Amino acid sequence: MLKRLMISLLCSIPLAACTVHVPDGVTPIDDFALQPYLGRWYEIARLDHKFERGLSRVTAEYSMRDDGGIKVLNRGYEDAAGTWDDAEGRAYFVEDATTGYLKVSFFGPFYGAYIIVDHDPAAYSLVSGPDRSYLWLLSRTPTLPAATQQRLLAKARELGFDTDALIFVDQSASTD
Repeated sequence: MLKRLMISLLCSIPLAACTVHVPDGVTPIDDFALQPYLGRWYEIARLDHKFERGLSRVTAEYSMRDDGGIKVLNRGYEDAAGTWDDAEGRAYFVEDATTGYLKVSFFGPFYGAYIIVDHDPAAYSLVSGPDRSYLWLLSRTPTLPAATQQRLLAKARELGFDTDALIFVDQSASTD
């Protein structure tokens, strides 16, 4: 279902929205290092989108591709159906390898922005999409310390994201 929804979403977005740009006032980190970022991330919170609706235990796994890009494997548990759903994509740097500004695609030539706004590669990542309707709070573990989570939510609010609309992902059945 995740693949079907991702394709549906990407096909329904006007081409102008498929551009890879940074929302006004949002700045990608400039001290990014890819190797420490690779591996599994747990989705702690997200803004709602059709392609993830109804999913719990959502993870993203990043690894190297043979072409120098990044393989993205998103996985979530579809609670209503009782099944796992996977979507595989690819990502590439938009500027340079030290700027947390990438383009990611799950469907053909259509790319969306993946902007790392704040991170500690061993602990957390705050990620924006091409506009303020996309926001993810990721963690290396299924939970995030409350103080870290509150600091990141405050930062997202400062940047103009609707943090009251965030969905906090059920990771209770996830393991490290």
